Amino acid sequence: MYVLTILGNMSIIALVRTHSRLHTPMYFFLCNLSFLEIWYTTACVPKAIGVMLGTSQTISFTICLLQLFFLLSMGATECFLLAVMAYDRYLAICHPLHYSFLMNSTFCAQLALLSWLCGFLAVSVLAALISRLSFCGNNVINHFICDIDSWIALSCAKTHFIELATFIDSFFVVMVSCTVTLVSYIFIISTILRIPSAQGRKKAFSTCSAHLTVVTIWYGSGIFLYVKPSAQKSLI
Repeated sequence: MYVLTILGNMSIIALVRTHSRLHTPMYFFLCNLSFLEIWYTTACVPKAIGVMLGTSQTISFTICLLQLFFLLSMGATECFLLAVMAYDRYLAICHPLHYSFLMNSTFCAQLALLSWLCGFLAVSVLAALISRLSFCGNNVINHFICDIDSWIALSCAKTHFIELATFIDSFFVVMVSCTVTLVSYIFIISTILRIPSAQGRKKAFSTCSAHLTVVTIWYGSGIFLYVKPSAQKSLI
């Protein structure tokens, strides 16, 4: 499954690059998502495979922290990229005559770069705080990745400030990306409902149905995994 994931995302990037008809903002952002997915998967799956096969049961402090940093950073970046894609669909459906002018290649590159920068900057301070935690007892992670809950559960220091910082950071990332996505789809749905023909409404909605499905799965699974009362008790 890991090999298929890497090959599938690499195929998407290669296909978009080699076909000039796919050189559009939507496919440009899709390539960014595919590139992110390659590194997001690579950051955790090979180590998890080693743990399951019994060939790599340990991980160093530095590598564990790097894995945490890249997983959280890329997760935040994906939130921002999905929000940018929602804004792209908003411009395409609500302002079709001005879409090519508004969503030009320079603006697309700026939005993508901003998403990556915000994703990594949002986690940098949090990762720095986590790296300063002290550990004096159990060093066994009850997880297949170095998630933030693993660090908090193993720390022998007070972690209330870290948990508060994690909540604030997560709230900022989720609220900003969700607000942009939600507002974009409110205008999109409002515009689609005003289209007189059923065929026109179906065609307009089909351009954003795939993105809406990904957004639902991404945020639904994220809420299921991370919305809980205390990280200290989440891995017991």
